[in-house]
Amino acid sequence: MDFSFNDHQTLIRDTVRQFMEAEVRPSVKQRDREERFPVDEIRKLAALGCCGMMLPEAWGGPGMDTISYVLMLEEVARVDAAMATSLSVTNSAVQSPMLNFATEAQKKKYLPRLATGEILGAFCLTETQAGSDAASIQTRAVLDAGASIYKLQGTKTWVSNGSVAGVFLVFAKTDPAAGGKGISAFLVEPNFPGFRAGRREEKMGQRCSPSVEIVLNDCEVPVENRLGEEGQGLKIALSALDGGRIGIAALSVGLAQGALEEAVKFAKQRRAFGKNIADFQAVQWMLADMQMEIEAARALLYHAAWLKDANPTRLGAASSKAKLYASEMANRVAAKAVQIHGSVGYSRETDVERMYRDARVLTIYEGTSEIQRMIIARELLQRSSAA
Repeated sequence: MDFSFNDHQTLIRDTVRQFMEAEVRPSVKQRDREERFPVDEIRKLAALGCCGMMLPEAWGGPGMDTISYVLMLEEVARVDAAMATSLSVTNSAVQSPMLNFATEAQKKKYLPRLATGEILGAFCLTETQAGSDAASIQTRAVLDAGASIYKLQGTKTWVSNGSVAGVFLVFAKTDPAAGGKGISAFLVEPNFPGFRAGRREEKMGQRCSPSVEIVLNDCEVPVENRLGEEGQGLKIALSALDGGRIGIAALSVGLAQGALEEAVKFAKQRRAFGKNIADFQAVQWMLADMQMEIEAARALLYHAAWLKDANPTRLGAASSKAKLYASEMANRVAAKAVQIHGSVGYSRETDVERMYRDARVLTIYEGTSEIQRMIIARELLQRSSAA
C-alpha cells in the first residue's frame, strides 16, 4: 500500500497552503466577526483550479483525482473551515451529480462557469421538517406542459452558499403519492421568476459561509432544467451526499490539523511553574492523542478518496466511516486545543476559539453522525447475511 503523494498532488497541497497563509489567514478573524463571505479569496482560489477540481478538462476543469481534491480542502480548512465548506458544496454536492446526470446542454451551460468560479453552486434539500429524512420533503414541482415549465412551491433551509450561488440544485416532489420515489431534481437560477433568498441564519460557527433560506413561490423552472428523469431526485441527492461526505471528512481533518498546530505553538511558548507547558506530561499526552486521532482520520479519508477513484462500486460505507470518525475527531481535537490554551483559548482573539465553534457543525451537516452509523451498520449486517 503506497500512501505517498505524486509530484502533482504535492504541488497542489503546497500551493494551496502558501495561498491560505499569505492571502487568507490575515483576514479570517475579522471576516468571522463580520460574517463576510470571502469573495476575493475564493476568486483567487478559482484561478488555482479549486472551484472545479474534479471536472474534466472538456468542461473547463483540471480533471484532478479525489486525493488532490481532499488535499486542497484540508489545506483550506486548516486556516478557514467556512471557506472549505463553500468549496466543498460547489465541488462535491453540485458538480458531481451534474457530471453523472446532466444533459450535454446542461453541462455546457453550467460546468465551465462553475469550474472557473464565475458562479458557485448550492444544494437545496433540507427543509424545516425534513433533514435526515430526505424523503419527507414538502416542496412541490408541478409541470405546466403547455408552457414547458415546472412551478416549484416550497421553502428550503440551511442552504450553504445560498446568498452567493449562481445555480441551485433543488429537490422537489413531482409525485407526492410516491414518497421518496416521487422526488425530482432541478437546476434553478436565482433570477428565475418566483425565486427568493430569504433570511440568513445567525450561526454559532462557520459564519463566513452563508446558510440561508430559499423561498420558491411558484418558481418557474424550464423543463430542460430538470436534472435526470422525474423520480430520480432522491438517487441524485444520495449520490451527491455520498461524495460530499468525503469532502466534509477532509474539512474535518484540515480543521483538526490547524487546531493541533496552534496548540503545539502555544504549548511551546506558554510558561507556567518555571517551564514551558509543553514540558508537562498532561499537555504532552493531549497533544499525542490529538496527533494520533488526526492520523487515524486521515487514513480513513484517503482510503475513501482512493476507492472513489479506483473502484466507486466498492466505496460503500467508506465515505460514511471517514466522515463520522473525522467529524467527531475534529470536535475532540478542537476542544483539547482550547483546553491547552486555557482561558485565552476562550477568547475571540485566538484561532482555536473559532475552530472550536466551526467544528461543531461537522457532525451534523452532510448527514448526522447518527445517520452515518446507520449506514455503516446496515452495510455490516448485509455483508454478514450474505456470508
